[in-house]
Amino acid sequence: MVNTSDKIYVAGHRGLAGSALVRRLNNQGFHNIVTRTHPELDLTRQDEVEAFFAAERPDHVILAAAKVGGIIANSTLSADFIFENLAIETNVIHSAWENDVDRLIFLGSSCIFPRQSPQPMKEEYLLSGPLEPTNEAYAVAKIAGISMCKFFNRQYNTRFFSLMPTNLYGPNDNFDLTNSHVLPALIRKVHEAKLQGDDHVTIWGTGKPKREFLHVDDFASACVHILTLEENKYDELLRSCDPPLINVGCGKEITIAELAHLVCFIIGFDGNLSFDVDKPDGMELKRLDISRLDRLGWHYGISLRDGIADTYQWCLESGILTAS
Repeated sequence: MVNTSDKIYVAGHRGLAGSALVRRLNNQGFHNIVTRTHPELDLTRQDEVEAFFAAERPDHVILAAAKVGGIIANSTLSADFIFENLAIETNVIHSAWENDVDRLIFLGSSCIFPRQSPQPMKEEYLLSGPLEPTNEAYAVAKIAGISMCKFFNRQYNTRFFSLMPTNLYGPNDNFDLTNSHVLPALIRKVHEAKLQGDDHVTIWGTGKPKREFLHVDDFASACVHILTLEENKYDELLRSCDPPLINVGCGKEITIAELAHLVCFIIGFDGNLSFDVDKPDGMELKRLDISRLDRLGWHYGISLRDGIADTYQWCLESGILTAS
């Protein structure tokens, strides 16, 4: 059983998902939370990770640390993506086993599923076909993390589980135009076009691909919901899922063009949209099957419109985007 006094290590607490998880845990009364910044602990260094776990001995771990980015970053830094993510997962999961961590939640990405996967994507579709080439390195690393949880559970009777979120957005996202995902990039691009008085904004690709988006606070809620399941429910979840994997999403998709128009409306940009069809689209459709999550009694609560408005307001208040 997970108690509010238990020590929980959140790896990657400054990132999009990690920061939301710390907020959620605090709101639910968990105050024995351990965090480390990258200068304090380099998770790609095995010796540092082993020393940290031996000293802290956390009861539970949420592995949200990862090297992440959009299409450009994944395409141009593929060696960095596979090396750093494999190193982080290997070091943390192995040290969690060595130090008797009770529950570990490993966070992945919906890009683990095949490029031509049937929709919506069920957990059992993993490894059923070729991956999307534009993020293959990242996907392979995440699949390896899922497999590590599976095989450590099998060999050592650990209780490690994997959550696969859909496209997340919200406070503490990366809003850099070169390395960010589509939604934060759109927010920044449209905001800057409005400030500069531009009459149009150019969007990568055709605008036809469909994507599912979930506010990161909703994802954190789902993650803590699963982490704190009663013993019998958590064990039943582990027994019923092979690999130990569950999708987290909202079950709704939107085209990139529709998303861009929604961002324009929220920000108040009256210009036109143009589409650079020479740029890659990625997968035509990505939507997760969330049947397993539904059966656990969790549902999302933040609409896409409200979530984007909340994120945009955070950008202005935090200084990520200038108001004038």
